[in-house]
Amino acid sequence: MQGAMAAPSVDPVTRQISGRAAPAPVPVPSGPESGQPLAAAVADLPVLDVSGRRVLFGALFRERRAVVVFVRHFLCYICKEYVEDLAKIPKSFLQEANVTLIVIGQSSYHHIEPFCKLTGYSHEIYVDPEREIYKRLGMKRGEEIASSGDPAQQGGTLILGPGNNIHFIHRDRNRLDHKPINSVLQLVGVQHVDFTSRPSVIHV
Repeated sequence: MQGAMAAPSVDPVTRQISGRAAPAPVPVPSGPESGQPLAAAVADLPVLDVSGRRVLFGALFRERRAVVVFVRHFLCYICKEYVEDLAKIPKSFLQEANVTLIVIGQSSYHHIEPFCKLTGYSHEIYVDPEREIYKRLGMKRGEEIASSGDPAQQGGTLILGPGNNIHFIHRDRNRLDHKPINSVLQLVGVQHVDFTSRPSVIHV
């Protein structure tokens, strides 16, 4: 009988990256959740910029909201595609919404510049080479270690700030489980971005 049993709800947002849609993420018991403040001990952990300078994680979003994307590692092809899409977000869109976009990787800071050249990414980017922030935020991880970071390390996306406020947290369950970019941008009031690579049709 129609309407007798409700069908399970499905996230209507289309994924950026091709592949099978991953199921809704299961909450991880460890780490902070949205609606709870980020622990000062996590905000005080350092990340490194492109020149190796230490910056406190909390300083990145102290003054305004930030979309913070933790990627698996810089040699991950899926992460490369995702960051290529992040690179397409106009800086003017972020400025209008007073939002900062930040990517954090888990390798040496020496890999930042080549990765940015490869992806065309020009927004803020840092690394957490010891993966301490990944651990504190409850990101899924493995044990195998490689020179480019932990290849089994998963990433995630957060909306943080101003201050240590957590507005949203998504922990990737696998390499295809990146949160669709436009759904995150919508949460922070940033304009929808067209990620298609098709050239514009010119009528003559």
